[in-house]
Amino acid sequence: MELRGRLAVVTGASSGIGAATARLLAREGFRVVLMARTESTLEEVAAGIRAAGGEATAVAADLGDAALATPAFERIVREMGAPDPLVNNAGAGRWLFTEETPPSEAVAMMAAPYFAAFFATRAFLPGMLARGSGRIVNVNSPASKLPWPGAAGYSAARWALRGFTEALRQELAGTGVGVTHFVAGKTSSDYFVHNPGAEERIPRISKLIPTLTPDEAAATLVRAVLRDADEAVVPFMLRVFWICGSLTPGITAWLLRNTGARRPG
Repeated sequence: MELRGRLAVVTGASSGIGAATARLLAREGFRVVLMARTESTLEEVAAGIRAAGGEATAVAADLGDAALATPAFERIVREMGAPDPLVNNAGAGRWLFTEETPPSEAVAMMAAPYFAAFFATRAFLPGMLARGSGRIVNVNSPASKLPWPGAAGYSAARWALRGFTEALRQELAGTGVGVTHFVAGKTSSDYFVHNPGAEERIPRISKLIPTLTPDEAAATLVRAVLRDADEAVVPFMLRVFWICGSLTPGITAWLLRNTGARRPG
């Protein structure tokens, strides 16, 4: 597979898995476009890639707002073409019980990851279809299949992204455009710094699952892209839980419920 010069777009690329993925794709020879809301942080990552000999462009936009995101996507298509791959990694959200969740925050959690992935895919898909090739990677959370107490809005948004991924795969069968569902367990990023209280709501059973570094997660993601994999779930113990969620859903739900957070008061 010839990689050098191919265009990759990575959203949520200012930190964590997104930034690590952008750096690794650049080392593999891709021209990388990094997208997120905060221009200064995004440019720092892009500058680091360029300093290491890679090719990177930072494009700042609020990807969950169609009015702001669509012109940014159109500019990329106009100036650089359709990507291969598109890595939909933008996402945020606190872990809150339903009654704790402000309506505006529930809407924001649906905006990223779900709508951000939908808007990006919709913008870039025509060029991929015309070319007859491409890969769309939707980066998701274990909550997309294994929801736990105290994160209802967050889990709902992640289930929406998984539903979109599976439906998109059905739509694109036979077109040459593939879809990858990538799920990583707890990652040592700044997520828990920006979402205080979330770490305390991780079910205790998850202590059996090792914490990943962003670089470890990104390495698996990029391997999935290069191998045209439909799904990648890391680390191994999360994969075990993922399979158990399909084979024994009732037992898995009981474990998560009884080792998870209790409603305040």
